[in-house]
Parts: sequence; C-alpha cells; structure tokens
Amino acid sequence: MIDISMDIDAYLEKDPTASGKWHIILFSAGFHGLLLYRISTLFRKNKLGFLARGLHYVSRILYSMDIHPSARIEGGVVIDHGVGVVIGSTASVGTGTLIYQGVTLGSKNVMKGKRHPDIGRNVVLGAGAKILGPIYVGDNSKVGANSVVLEHVPQDSLVTGIPGRVHRISERLGSRQ
Repeated sequence: MIDISMDIDAYLEKDPTASGKWHIILFSAGFHGLLLYRISTLFRKNKLGFLARGLHYVSRILYSMDIHPSARIEGGVVIDHGVGVVIGSTASVGTGTLIYQGVTLGSKNVMKGKRHPDIGRNVVLGAGAKILGPIYVGDNSKVGANSVVLEHVPQDSLVTGIPGRVHRISERLGSRQ
C-alpha cells in the first residue's frame, strides 16, 4: 500500500493533467496498469502465481502494458500513456522514474538469469525508448524518445540515438558536455 500511495503522489507531482487523487485513481490508464502490477506482485509473493499471471494477462488486454509480476518497481514511479510499455521479469525501476508510452525494458536474448536492465532513481525514459540487456541506467539520467540503449549509462546523463550515445549532463554548468 505504501508503494501505491507513493505512486499517486508521484503522479500528482509529474502529470500536469492530474487534477487530484481521484482523477488518477479513476482515469489514469498508466496508473491502472501499475496498480495491477503491484497487486500481481503481492499474489506472487504469497505463492499465488496463478492469480499473479492472471492479473498480468488482464493488464496486457485492458491497458496494452506488459509488466512481468517478477519485475521490481519501487514506489513513486509514473507510467504516462502506458500503451506499449514492456518491463521484463528481471528488470528493476527506481523511485521517481517517469516512463512514457512504448518503452521496453527488455532482454537481448533468451538466456537464463539476469537479462533485463536496472533503471536508477529519477530517470526519464522517453516515448519508444528501448533499454535492452542486463545494463544499468544511472540516477537522474534521461533516455531520449526512440533511443536504443545497449550499454551502461552513468548517472546524470542524457542518451539519444540508435544505438544510444551518452552525453554527460553537467549540473554545475547546466549544460551538456
């Protein structure tokens, strides 16, 4: 429940169309998909895998979001326009992260074990971005729309292009380097 409360607070902070908690709860499809993920993880942790997979399926049908119940998503995450979002089973997402439509946190192959990315805190993943493989995107970084990221990204970076090219962001100067 704490994660859900953090999610609602994050939506209020980051979604300019959110006019209040009830607006998010009733009308935000991204929040609905995230909520179904949170409930499915509770089922999975309580050894009710069948129900977890069932909710996962419902989320895919209703919201076109494929968030695996085994993924780890901290509270305070916002999925804006969630259609097409895919988050793989070994992926993790840090608090404060903003995910736009069409983002994939996927694998590059079908190996066993860790195969999906870890996303730090306060990261922005632009529309259509693909982050693939067991890599890390550092805190406070931004991945541009439709970028394809295949290598680790340091914190405070901007990634753009196919394949993604890292540009460091200088906080002191307020400019890209």
